[in-house]
Amino acid sequence: MNRLQAGFSRLDITPMLGIGMCGYFQERHAQGVLDPLEVNALALACGDQKLLLISLDTGEIDTATMDWMREAVEEAAGVELPAVFISCTHTHTGPFIDHASHDPLIREYTEWARRKTADAAVLALADLKSARLGIGTGEAKNVAFIRRYVMKDGSIQTNPGVDNPQIDHPLGDVDERVHVLRFTREDAQDIVLVHFGNHPDVVGGCLISADWPGFLRRRTEMALPGVKCVFFNGAQGDVNHVNVHPRGGDLNDMFMDFDDVSRGYGHARHIGNVMTGAVLQVFDKVEYRDVETLRHLTRTIRIPSNMPKPDDMPQAYRINELHQAGRDDELPYRGMMLTTVVAEAERMIALEHGPAEFEMSLYALAIGDVALIGIPGEPFTGVGRALKQAGGFAAVLPCCLTNGWEGYFPMMDAYEEGGYEARSSRYKAGVAERIIEEGLLLLKELQASENS
Repeated sequence: MNRLQAGFSRLDITPMLGIGMCGYFQERHAQGVLDPLEVNALALACGDQKLLLISLDTGEIDTATMDWMREAVEEAAGVELPAVFISCTHTHTGPFIDHASHDPLIREYTEWARRKTADAAVLALADLKSARLGIGTGEAKNVAFIRRYVMKDGSIQTNPGVDNPQIDHPLGDVDERVHVLRFTREDAQDIVLVHFGNHPDVVGGCLISADWPGFLRRRTEMALPGVKCVFFNGAQGDVNHVNVHPRGGDLNDMFMDFDDVSRGYGHARHIGNVMTGAVLQVFDKVEYRDVETLRHLTRTIRIPSNMPKPDDMPQAYRINELHQAGRDDELPYRGMMLTTVVAEAERMIALEHGPAEFEMSLYALAIGDVALIGIPGEPFTGVGRALKQAGGFAAVLPCCLTNGWEGYFPMMDAYEEGGYEARSSRYKAGVAERIIEEGLLLLKELQASENS
């Protein structure tokens, strides 16, 4: 028997000009607005059981700040904390959100965004209507690419540049599946949850934008009048939009940015269009299923720290000092290699004296026989593929940057191969495999809890 109810709300969280923007290891401040940032909230209920799935247009939020935001949602909405699932879309043209920042503008915005997030949760719960859940899987071709490459000299580079003649082949295959959850409601607008793993790092510059997830939402709602769209990002740690071997019009509306990455607002629109096409592939033909229960579980694990070797510290301090002084031109690196060594140096300095390990929580929700598993950082696509294979569910959606951000979670091989993600990760090799192991156990417990 179907008992599901679903509600939706959306609020504008576009920041003030002048606020610091996250990403790129370069200081940037918002100079204008291309399109609004939003908080989108999906409320679900089966009797007294409730879940809140909230998507924020921002780059990342550290776990301490995210806990503080989730507590505000818990207090305002009356939904217990483990049932509050907040994910960042990971747009690179959004502001910092950090309640411990030394910047008063960031702290002011963070407090405001926290209140707006809590408001969105309350409004979504007030919008609850009887609903049916339908699931489908579309496909988005040629908008996401593995961004780690083997070069002809055998080295590994992240984002090695467009048409770089030294590129040999990519390290892996991208997951082009677009998962769609359609909530068809009685006497109310349908809600569509879209899930796909790809970096929203397409726009660049100093103008605020939700990047391609914003286009996805707007295009989907234009194509399907009376439908509301919310997006949750998947396993995207080694995936972005860069086609290193473009053909024909692939570079239309794009420019070459400082880090050898092709970017452009028009290309973000293109990805949004392709993603909307994937939704339209399956929207009318989703498979409906009864939802009798909503469930949630949390699993906390400990992961060894990627502490540096003492011999590496003098060079790390030198790189960091030059970068902080704005003297990158004195370093023998350019483009993404410069970003890599700067990020690696920051990681080494931060972990010089420990800690030896970190605590991390994984979050799982079940909507009947459909599961979402939240990971507080950026897992490689291999993590997403493995978790999607969990038994007992009609679909499993691994969501990145959920209930916190703790950096990159590369596969074990990446630590030997090198590249930006592994060199900057604060976790030792094996973190991705541990997340897979513990995540599958968590999903197994979640599946078993339906009958308990």
